[in-house]
Amino acid sequence: MVRGRALVVGDNVDTDTIIPARYLHSTDPRELARHVFEDAPGIRARLDGLEKPVVIVAGRGFGYGSSREHAVLALKAAGVAAVVAESFHRIFYRNALNNGLPVVEASLRGSTRDGSLVEIDLETGEIRVDGRLAARARPLPPMLRRLLAAGGLREELRRLAAGSG
Repeated sequence: MVRGRALVVGDNVDTDTIIPARYLHSTDPRELARHVFEDAPGIRARLDGLEKPVVIVAGRGFGYGSSREHAVLALKAAGVAAVVAESFHRIFYRNALNNGLPVVEASLRGSTRDGSLVEIDLETGEIRVDGRLAARARPLPPMLRRLLAAGGLREELRRLAAGSG
């Protein structure tokens, strides 16, 4: 179960909006988190004002743009626990899973507002907003849930190499 306060954003949030390219010299998640949504000050201010963890609630096309992992690292370090969107750019979706950030395709348009409590059951696909069932997404397969529980692909591979899988 993933829980967090909703940060509602619109359609077509690209990776340059998430983390501007001028900060890509760093791979330090704390440094990246300081600049997340910097060029979208309205989103940044709302993110800063929310209790953490946060679940981003987006429309269509979340994460389009470059294939860099910096956007996922920045979001995680800024307190984002998951992203629910109507659709994702495929490379962002895979980068998120590989780096331990749950991403779920579902529409919460009109059923949530900033600060709403969002609860995502990755096993059943049920998404609750402020305690009521708001959407049903495709449940994540057990292998992807293990990957997320491990903290991402790198950590899951370490676990498997150590013989604990």
